[in-house]
Amino acid sequence: MRALIQRVSEASVSVEGRVIGEIGRGMVLLTGIRQGDPHVAAEFLADKIVNLRIFDDDDGKLNLSALDIGAEILVISQFTLYGDCRRGRRPGFSDAAPPEFSKPFFDRFVVLLEQSGLKIVQGRFGASMQVKIFNDGPVTLMLDSEEKIPRP
Repeated sequence: MRALIQRVSEASVSVEGRVIGEIGRGMVLLTGIRQGDPHVAAEFLADKIVNLRIFDDDDGKLNLSALDIGAEILVISQFTLYGDCRRGRRPGFSDAAPPEFSKPFFDRFVVLLEQSGLKIVQGRFGASMQVKIFNDGPVTLMLDSEEKIPRP
């Protein structure tokens, strides 16, 4: 499982021209699920993300977590995080989990984030979405659960 984290001053997600979710200060999580990801990957990333110190303290240092500042989180499912561009000119997506696996996995990930008590907003799984991101900093980080939790 991968999460591209963008610290934002605000963000929103629209489907068919209608805003379906918006947040203020916090983070946008572009989330990809790989075939065969173990369920513990969702737990690992949810805990890591809400505790990751990517917000400025009074001295301008990255010392505060989403929990510390009461951040809001917009979560977007994005299978293209597992796009393989090593060959040819069109990315391959064979590593991305199919919807019948990734949808319940993604839903569980969102529930785990909600357990933090933070405001969690999500896009619409499988829809064509327009995501408006006001990247703050900019601060953008990639987390990959496979670095800590090898696939079976």
